[in-house]
Amino acid sequence: MAESGAPSGGDKAPRLQDRVLAGMRWGRLQEPLGFVKVLEWLFAIFAFGACGSFSGESGATVKCSGETKEMSAISVQFGYPFRLYQIPFEMPECDGESEPRTLHLVGDFSAPAEFFVTLGVFSFLYAMAALVLYLRFHSLYADNKKLPFTDFCVTVCFAFFWLVAAAAWGKGLSDIKAATRPSSLIAAMSVCQGHDVVCNAGATPAMGLANISVLFGFINFLLWAGNCWFVFKETTWHTQAEPRGDSAAEQGAIDKQ
Repeated sequence: MAESGAPSGGDKAPRLQDRVLAGMRWGRLQEPLGFVKVLEWLFAIFAFGACGSFSGESGATVKCSGETKEMSAISVQFGYPFRLYQIPFEMPECDGESEPRTLHLVGDFSAPAEFFVTLGVFSFLYAMAALVLYLRFHSLYADNKKLPFTDFCVTVCFAFFWLVAAAAWGKGLSDIKAATRPSSLIAAMSVCQGHDVVCNAGATPAMGLANISVLFGFINFLLWAGNCWFVFKETTWHTQAEPRGDSAAEQGAIDKQ
């Protein structure tokens, strides 16, 4: 029979959880170093989530000559990772005997899209790890001279990569818009070149979410670039420069006296 004073298994988990949470210094989130990391963590999720979850639809209609011919509707769906050359659509034939011919969209824009999403995932992971280090092991971060220097170098690299990724994805997105607009579908179908065939634009892709992902990319660049200064203040380069400025000010005050 277990003693009444012995802690049960259910009591140990809350105590361990309280012990871990008690070691978290939540006040660090009010400092620029911690607050900006939270913003980096959030906007990294927004960036790769908006790009990776995007899907769009384009379409056109083909009406052949003659009263017996029906109008054919063409619908093409596309999305991440934007390998458009792998996306097929059926082009109807107006001779009445041939089967619809399979065509494909033009272009491969997977490189900028996948680089953008991959950078967002790595930024999310690094920002989360840095937050744990700031909140739970800040004394280790302050005492170890190599950690602030490593953090500074990684922050500079992420800022540069975000600028490259946002610019490349913005250019890729403009090319995707050109390749998926209904007029591009009509131009790619040879049946629309006939004199008695009427081809009209159908559904136009809604690119709002993709446009927002580009905006999130540039916001991430600004966050990581701005955070370089706050991380730099934790390095030995900044701490060694401060005493020199103080000693020069003190020397100037002595000279005035």
